[in-house]
Amino acid sequence: MSKRVVVTGMGVVTPVGNTIDTFWDSLCNGRSGIGPITNFDTTDFKTRIAGEVGDIVPEGFSTKDLGRQDDYSIFAVEAADQAWKDSGLDTLGDSLDRDRCGVVVGSGIGGITTIQNEVIRLTEGGPRRVSPLMITKGVANMASGNVAIRLGLRGPNKSIVTACASANHCIGEGADLIRLGRADVMVVGGAEAAVCGFSIAGFAAMRATSMKNDDPETISRPFDADRSGFVMGEGSGIMVIESEEFAKARGANILAEVASLGESCDAYHMTAPLEDGSGGAKAMQNCLNQSELNSTDIDYFNAHGTSTKLNEPGETRALNAVFGPDMPLVTSTKSMTGHLLGAASAIEGISCVLSIRDGIIPPTINYETPDPDCIVNLVANEAREVEVNIAMSNSLGFGGHNAALILKRYHG
Repeated sequence: MSKRVVVTGMGVVTPVGNTIDTFWDSLCNGRSGIGPITNFDTTDFKTRIAGEVGDIVPEGFSTKDLGRQDDYSIFAVEAADQAWKDSGLDTLGDSLDRDRCGVVVGSGIGGITTIQNEVIRLTEGGPRRVSPLMITKGVANMASGNVAIRLGLRGPNKSIVTACASANHCIGEGADLIRLGRADVMVVGGAEAAVCGFSIAGFAAMRATSMKNDDPETISRPFDADRSGFVMGEGSGIMVIESEEFAKARGANILAEVASLGESCDAYHMTAPLEDGSGGAKAMQNCLNQSELNSTDIDYFNAHGTSTKLNEPGETRALNAVFGPDMPLVTSTKSMTGHLLGAASAIEGISCVLSIRDGIIPPTINYETPDPDCIVNLVANEAREVEVNIAMSNSLGFGGHNAALILKRYHG
């Protein structure tokens, strides 16, 4: 019988809060974290808004430590610190077999701010001006490596890069490593820090981001007819997951169970999803099949919901194909956080765990004008109190990557 995998710790760095409590309070009260970009001068940019997190300094980090890591890695270390302490594993000391503890933390882009800055140094000052830290700060696997160094975890370590589906894939991979018996504990999730000129200009050039900059808190509006493109966010979401056996043996506080991950690929287009939503629907159905659940068992669906004209119609068709008239309650928390790319599904998975814990589904804010192509069972503008036993979190990435994750209430 396959090992059961449970969630025992969570940590976040987000535009709406840098602790689990502040993050959850903001989501439940419909507070947006979107505002004018302060990371760089946006005078000549078409997109001038984003969800920023500000300065983050993990406990004990020196100025030298900060200088040796890109922000995306710093965000991951901070969120992992929170999750590790939340799990109680920090109290085990030398009794914990760290060869049986690993990390899978992904990123959609990695250290793009570092790469941008080093390209500027190269063009302005020549090759001798490029930092010897450019590679280690810029590559997309280094957050996973730095989390392992920070926590002293010597088990499996890897990073999955599947654009905006990265974190869901990392959570699923970590759970599989536990089920296969290769680890007892995995630290999983995603991190992103792409609010820089290079990234914002690139996404704007492909017309993916909104170019409406007035009243920024209202611009991210998934499923609304007046949506105009996604709003970039930054941050990290990290979970600690364990085998049920290991967690129970140490008396851990079990927050939820990781039921399954369903995957598929559109094999269609670099950026556009299949119009009929069949790729996303296949991932969702695979997720249900692997968990041996029925569509009617899902109480809450955290949608990918990017606030783009391409995403929501296809996701709506996928929802109808899988759930039909029994569609669960749906929300997109990106309406408040913006789109954290490779970290998005990590904070959304954490939101699902918190909905299961507290019986609250946060709203999709800024929903004012229904789109006839995007009619779903939306929790709009105000949170709803409802018992949530099983939640599905959806993520869709450029390249046609689809990943659906099911989290459920733990029953021992």
